[in-house]
Parts: sequence; structure tokens; C-alpha cells
Amino acid sequence: MPGYPVLPEGLAYGGDYNPEQWPEQVWREDVRLMREAGVNLVTVGVFNWGLIEPQEGEYDFSRLDRILDLLHSAGVYADLATPTSSPPTWFRRRYPGSRLVDREGHVLGGGSRHSFCPSSPDYAAASERVVAALAARYAGHPALAMWHVHNEYGWANSHCYCPASAEAFRAWLRDRYGDVGALNAAWGTTFWGLIYGAFEEVDPPATAPVGLLTGLQLDFMRFSVDAHIACFRRERETIRRFSDLPVTTNFMIPNCKPMDYWRWAAEVDVVANDHYLDSARADPHIELAMAADLTRSVAGGRPWMLMEHSTGAVNWQPRNLAKRPGEMRRNTLAHVARGSDSAMFFQWRASRYGAEKFHSAMVPHAGTDSQIWRDVVALGADLGRLAGVRGARVAAEVAVVWDWESYWALELEWRPSADLRFRERIEAYYEALWREHVTVDFVHPSADLSPYRLVVAPSSYLLGEAPAKNLHRYVEAGGHLLVSYFSGIVDENDTIHPGPYPGALREVLGVAVEEFHPLREHETVALRPPKSLGLGSSRPESSQPESSRPESSRPESSRPESSRPESSKPGATGRIWSERVRPAGARTVQEFADGPDAGHPAVTRHDLGAGSGWYVSTAMDAESGLRDLVAEVLDHAGVSRPRGLPDTLELVRRGDHLFLINHADAPVTVDGVTGAGVLDDAAYGGSATVPAGGVVVVRT
Repeated sequence: MPGYPVLPEGLAYGGDYNPEQWPEQVWREDVRLMREAGVNLVTVGVFNWGLIEPQEGEYDFSRLDRILDLLHSAGVYADLATPTSSPPTWFRRRYPGSRLVDREGHVLGGGSRHSFCPSSPDYAAASERVVAALAARYAGHPALAMWHVHNEYGWANSHCYCPASAEAFRAWLRDRYGDVGALNAAWGTTFWGLIYGAFEEVDPPATAPVGLLTGLQLDFMRFSVDAHIACFRRERETIRRFSDLPVTTNFMIPNCKPMDYWRWAAEVDVVANDHYLDSARADPHIELAMAADLTRSVAGGRPWMLMEHSTGAVNWQPRNLAKRPGEMRRNTLAHVARGSDSAMFFQWRASRYGAEKFHSAMVPHAGTDSQIWRDVVALGADLGRLAGVRGARVAAEVAVVWDWESYWALELEWRPSADLRFRERIEAYYEALWREHVTVDFVHPSADLSPYRLVVAPSSYLLGEAPAKNLHRYVEAGGHLLVSYFSGIVDENDTIHPGPYPGALREVLGVAVEEFHPLREHETVALRPPKSLGLGSSRPESSQPESSRPESSRPESSRPESSRPESSKPGATGRIWSERVRPAGARTVQEFADGPDAGHPAVTRHDLGAGSGWYVSTAMDAESGLRDLVAEVLDHAGVSRPRGLPDTLELVRRGDHLFLINHADAPVTVDGVTGAGVLDDAAYGGSATVPAGGVVVVRT
């Protein structure tokens, strides 16, 4: 497999460069400013198809030749893109069967990118031809560092319902099931008597009366991912006929729900991601950290590339807020801290026309006499000083389970509550861990879990038998598992596991659930320490003599006072969900004080083998007890973390670099810091003070 893109040194810095939008005299100013800012890599040619192939089979590379030659003369490398996300207007006119059809059966118009069916044979042939012409011409160009296939797969055409897609879906089903009887068994088509007699009878799940077969919907989602991956593979293999440089595409983690990036990860030579701050959030930097951790995890822990983010406001949110002073720097360095070996933006120079003309850029409409430009130049200097972090990895003791298929299945229609949302619980638990200064990896439930002291499964509604056994083995071997409600309910076909809930997780958690009791909107339930025996609260913690057990697994009363848990104090509340939990080996940690399940367990712990399985049967939030509970579980699992720091301070270690990012409006002093300041050349001999809104990086 080709290696990481070869750059002069250090981290990659730059962004999308679209010089075709500007007269040629601007290009020389661009490269001069790139040198001033320390830019060493730009993405070129993303939307060039209509320029390099103005008519079918007629190629004009003269403009791109001059652009790449100019970049090379300035010492700037190119991430050369294939332009296939935006077919030219002649293609749409000549091949009407390639047009995108939505779920309602509407043929969508042109005038935008991604307006094509990914299963179209005409698109496949035309895209392969233009990629071959591009790769043949530029494979040996000295400016070329890597290849960038397409742009943001699944952004607007994640699913297509045209006749070509229908035929491709049927072929995919034949490969998956072999015979239609196996399909009927998997989908449970005896329900409502919707039994298929042949694959030809299967249609994509277009708009229909409510209650579509959920197996049909899930398989169409899987097929659609594979259709896009097939497009990528075709272009990648075409490029490799001419070049052995790395090939990637830009993911949109975590904000492209239809794309299963666990399945995508093996296809690219280096994982690259686009991330844009959600300015509507109270603490958008926490979601940014989650996205970076998930991207690193998709990359298998290897360094990855931040391919796009923004210097300021974007153009597509309901309220496009400019970034506050220092926020762009904090955002960028947080991505680097969590594993990125690049800092790339959309885009280099702000566009004057089109849909993204109000999107921020490295060179804004205000030009170089602007704070954004001064911040861009300063950031380039920071990244130059951080060259030594390149290639270093981030270690984590805690993992959070993330499965795109569970994401899809949980949010299909007719679930017990409209408030069940995959990311809602994921983000609640992630925030609690972030505020406890715990760095996490994300994992698929079938992954190797042995490196982690604690695995958290906040939203594992869909869980097959094999992944469930993987979690069970992990706990028996000494791991600790924390599970939120409505997990382990169905298998990969959205079929309920036999027996009481929580189905596939019943044995590892030591509980059985008799009935779900979703709560009304805005309704809450109170939690309290268990008052009664007979609900499992009197069960001995372990048959192992207390004196021979590690401190992290002793009963709470025998631990030092400083490590005693706080979660059992009165005041914890839940919302969204309650359920009738019956312990089957687990002990009650907290019980419901009121609501439909008053007096029954709300939080349980099951000691199994050398580990433990914790279960939370309501939606606790950080301010209503979740953070205290997470801290208790972290202590029980023996997870090390700094204590006594404000929860506005982001602390991440990457290799021998310690990143301290202050998201508060007051300075923070961190004790126990010794080493050389990377950004400020200071010597730290026991503590470091991080300015308000500032960043300190120490090589320890």
C-alpha cells in the first residue's frame, strides 16, 4: 500500500485551492501569500471536470498545467483531486438516465454537485475515462504529493431510487442472500404476508405507506454504501495504473449518517476528514473533539488528515456565526492533538459567486488587512513548530461503541419513543468523559477491546450475536462495560433477540427488562440509592477475598475517601426513558424514586468473571448525575486521569507532546507539567499556566 503523502517536513498546511474562479494574474499573488503563511499543500481540481473535458472526449489541461507548475515553483505540493463529484452539464444532457431520483420518485434537477446516480453505468464509464486522462497526464508531475478522489461521497446523493439503482440493488441482494428464501427469512416477510417470490419483485424502499420492512430499509442503506465504495474503488484502481502515490477521499465524520466509515476505512491509504464547527452548540469544541477521536479511530489509531475546516463562519447553518478570537487556533490544534497530521481549510480564497460565497476562507473578502489573515499566518508558524508531533499516536484507556448500522436502525420509524436518537446518548456520555479529562477511542462492537479498561456502549440498539459475545468475553477477561438503555435489542436484521430485553446483553449485564416505560416530553424521574433489599442490592460483590482484590474493584466503603463515588448522592434524575428492570445476578446501584418504575433498579452493576457490566435504564445528563456516575465507573475500572482541573480545559497527550487547550475566559494553572514549551519556547518545571482562550503545548 502506498505510504503517507511525502511533504518537505512537518505537518501539512493549506486548503482547497480553486484558482479557476479567478483571473490568472491573481494566481501569482496566491502563491506569494501561500509562502508567507507557511502553506505547503493545497487540494486542486475538485470541480474541474467541465473545464478539463468541455465536451465528451475533448480534453484541455492547459489551465491545470499552469496551476501545477506555478505551485511547484513556489514549493507548494498538490493534493490532486478527481473532479467526479460534479459532472459537466453536457453529461447530464447526454445521459438523462444518470440523473438522481429521490425517494418520492422526483428526478432532481441540475445546477449543483452530486446530481447523479452512483449506480449509473453511464456515470461509471465517463468518470473512469476522465480519471484515466488526468492520472496519465500528471502521475509524474513534481508538485504531486497525493490523490484526492471525488469529494464528500454521500453528501447529497447517498441514496438513489432510479431504475439503475433498483437493478443494482437486486444484484446486491442476490450476492448477499443467494436465494430469495434466505432474504424472506432475514427480513421476516411473513409479517403482513409480504413474501417475495423472486428477487425481481424487490423494489428500493421508496416512499410508501408507513411501516416499511425494516430489513429492506437496512439492506438498502448497506447497498448504498457499497455503491459509493464501488465508485471510489473504480477511480482508485484507475489511478494506480499510472501512479503509486497515496489515494484518499474526504470523509464527513460524524455528520454523514448514511456512510458507514468503518466499511470505508480499508479503502483509503490515509483517512481524511472534513469537519465544521456547529456554532449553535453551547460547547461546540466538545463535538469537535468527538469528531476527531472518531476519525482517529476509523483510521485504526494511525495519524489522519484534517482535509477541511473553516477559518470563520460557514455558509449553510441557520445562523452562521463567526469564530471568536482564538477559536480557529484552538479548533485546529485540538484536531492535531487528537491525531491529525494536517490542518487544511475550505478554502484558500473566498469565492465571489455561487452557493458558498459567504463561507470563510484563508484569504477572506477583506484581504490580508484582516484578523483572519493574521491568524492564518500565525497558525502556520505554530504548525511549523509542531513538526515533531507528526506521526505520533494518541493512547486511550476508554472506548465508546459507535456502529453506523445501529445509528440507521435506531432511527427508523415506529420506535418506542420519538426521543430515541443515536447521537443523543453517545454525545451525553462523551461529554461526561471529556469533562473528566479522559481521552477515548471509538470502536465497532466486534473490534478487539482488550486494550481498554472501560468500554461504554451508549447507543447499541442493533447488536448481532457475534459482537454481543465479544463484549461478554471482554468483561469476563477483566474489562468493564457501561451500557445505556435500549441496547442489545435487535440483531443485524432488526429482529428482536429472543427472550426478555436487553436481549443480546442480558447475560453480561445480569438483568432482565419486563417492560419499557418511555417518558412524556419534558417528564423526569428521580433516582436515589437503593432503599430495599430483594432487588439485588444485597448480593455480595465478589467471592474473591477482599484483601486479594485490586483497590479499583473493592467495595466502595473500603476504598480511600478520596476515591469514594459521588453518584449515589440524592439529586440524580433521568428523562426520556424508564423501564422495569429485574436483577438476574446484578446488584442495584441506584433505583427510581418516582415515576412508573419507582422502587425498581435504575442503575445496576454485574460482576462477571474478572470484570463488570453496568447498566443505566434512563437518560441521565451531566448536570443530573451522569458525570458522577461516569466518574464512579472510571474509578472502579482503574482509569487514570488528572484531578482537580476545570472542565473547560482540554488535555490530550499525543506521543511526547502534551496539549493544554483552555476554552474558558480565565487562565488555568496545571500542576505536574515539566518540559519544553513548543509554541512559546518556555521551560516548564512543574506547572504550566494556560492563558484564557489559549493553547500550551509541552514536549515532556
